[in-house]
This record gives sequence, structure tokens and C-alpha cells, in this order.
Amino acid sequence: MATAQFEELVEDFEFLEDWEDRYRHVIDQGKSMEALPEALRVPATKVDGCASQVWLHAEMTGGKLHFDGASDAMIVSGLIAVLRTLYNGLTPQEVLAVDARAELGRLGLNEHLSAQRSNGLTAMIERVRETAARSA
Repeated sequence: MATAQFEELVEDFEFLEDWEDRYRHVIDQGKSMEALPEALRVPATKVDGCASQVWLHAEMTGGKLHFDGASDAMIVSGLIAVLRTLYNGLTPQEVLAVDARAELGRLGLNEHLSAQRSNGLTAMIERVRETAARSA
């Protein structure tokens, strides 16, 4: 189950036929995110297993999870933005029910990310799932 915002993103990607355009769109998604405050860029929010610096911060509001994040790499910031559209506004149980690989596969990202980026994306998904499991 994906959020309505993620379904919109999938539709956007369907119009972008070439990988370069999709890549740019992911980067633009990252650029449009609000900056993560420096106070939240701490060891507790840092995601290990990523080649670049990555921080993910989660907040529970009204029983729903909301994620924010940042990275020092533009494409990774974009991937964080994509994950936010996939997960923000879901309950912890709904987050755990999302098949992130399948959903991201709908964007055609899986086959175009380097092994290092793919491992980093997996680490970010695991962090989101761990957060949801703790919050459930």
C-alpha cells in the first residue's frame, strides 16, 4: 500500500521515459525538501551503511509517522524525499506492510542505482522499518 503522494510520483515517473530525466527528477525531489535542522544531524539519526552521510529523523504525530532526512549527496537527498512520499502519514503498522522494493521498482530506480547506492537505500529502508516496529 503506497500513499497518494507516492502514487502521484509514480505517475510523474511514467511520463519520464529516459533514465537521465528520472534521475534529475529524484534530485529535484531532494532539493525541494526542507533542510533538516543541524540539531537533528546527530549520531542517533545517522544511518550506517550508506556511502554518503545520511540522517533520518522520525516523529509520531496523531498515530502516524513522519520522516525527515538529509544527505551530503544530491541523489541520496532525492532518495530520502522519495522514501518520505512512500511512508509519511502512515501508521507504524502500515509502514511495516509496505513492500518498499516493489514500490520503488515501480519507479524503475532499482536497476539504475549503483550497488553502493542500492545498499544505502536498503539501510535507509531498514531504519524506517525499525522505527516503525519500535513505534508500533
